[in-house]
Amino acid sequence: MSKYLFIHQNFPGQFKHLAPALAAQGHDVVGVGMNQPTIPTPGVRYFRHDINHAAHGPRPPSQLKDLYSKVLRGESASARLEWLKEQGFEPDVVFVHPGWGEALFVRDIFPKARLLIYAEYYYGGEGGDAFFDPEFSQPSMAALQRLRIRNTHLLHAMSVADGALSPTVFQRDRHPEWFRDRITVIHDGIDTQRFRPEPSAYVQLQAAGLTLRPGDEVVVFVARQLEPYRGYHIFMRALPELMKRRPNARVVIVGGDGVSYGAAPPQGKTWKQIFLDEVKDQIDMKRIHFVGKVPHTVLTQLMQVAAVYTYLTYPFVLSWSLMEAMSTGCLIVASKTAPVEEVIEHGRNGLLVDFFDPQALAATVADALERRAGLQHLRDAARQTILERYDMQRHCMPALLRFVQA
Repeated sequence: MSKYLFIHQNFPGQFKHLAPALAAQGHDVVGVGMNQPTIPTPGVRYFRHDINHAAHGPRPPSQLKDLYSKVLRGESASARLEWLKEQGFEPDVVFVHPGWGEALFVRDIFPKARLLIYAEYYYGGEGGDAFFDPEFSQPSMAALQRLRIRNTHLLHAMSVADGALSPTVFQRDRHPEWFRDRITVIHDGIDTQRFRPEPSAYVQLQAAGLTLRPGDEVVVFVARQLEPYRGYHIFMRALPELMKRRPNARVVIVGGDGVSYGAAPPQGKTWKQIFLDEVKDQIDMKRIHFVGKVPHTVLTQLMQVAAVYTYLTYPFVLSWSLMEAMSTGCLIVASKTAPVEEVIEHGRNGLLVDFFDPQALAATVADALERRAGLQHLRDAARQTILERYDMQRHCMPALLRFVQA
């Protein structure tokens, strides 16, 4: 049996299935992260690391702030790893997500271990998220410099890694060409038994006194946070036209008020409120339901009752929720952006629209609602795509185990 060490700032993160699977095989599996896990990881021993900000001096110049935070995390993680080494734990394989800096000093502590990195995203200009949306970001020398520095800790991780993994081809191809042949593409996997169609599903919106069921005219929009990176502003701008065309439609919006990606909103405001204020006088607020963040079981039920599931994103990391919705057999209307096009082909397993065209989004969703009984083949094909390419037990987990055990 082997010893595996998984490191992720928000453990278990993308390792939530793989780490317990290795433990179930009898391997000694340890996890290290900064937060208390909210997802069970049976068989995995977990240890936290924490940054002692008081031990550090004044903050660095603006261009180095991001790198400085990554170095602090790298130092903090390395202190915990040194402690593990003192306790006698010497991993055969270390699998680390380098995105927050935890990978910076791993090789120095465990030089004999096979070092794998989760190559989730490499920041760059053309074809990616940076400067994609001119409403919120414009190229400038200062912005380009920040972007260049932002990859420093990732380059350190790549320079010492024995191998890397990306969940999609788009994410792999964001990385420098000289490193791509060392990246294996394997998705984390979708639990297709959990995320499946369910004709008896229902969702109760207690504040509105409503119960939603399959067959109701329900449009669902989901994002971790309601922010521009996931097209919240475009979706809101589509609502006046959509609600005019579909007077019986109800819109359920899932997501928090914070920021996961991109710039923060103006002081004292939220992106959610900014774009709601932009359109609230043009829509029927009684048919809009903001439900905030919901438990995954409720999210699954929302997918199962949705007449149309909308997903918009910059060219960035593809959300698990989109693929879960496809597995549930949702009728998907999504943005025609590179990561989405990897899994959805317009007219075959979903419908795609230009990210920046809220009128086209409104028209497409309205037409999908009108013709939803005749678009069952798109729902079926969406689920079939996940079954054939991303099923966790049949495809992804066996491939992940081969990758870490090679």
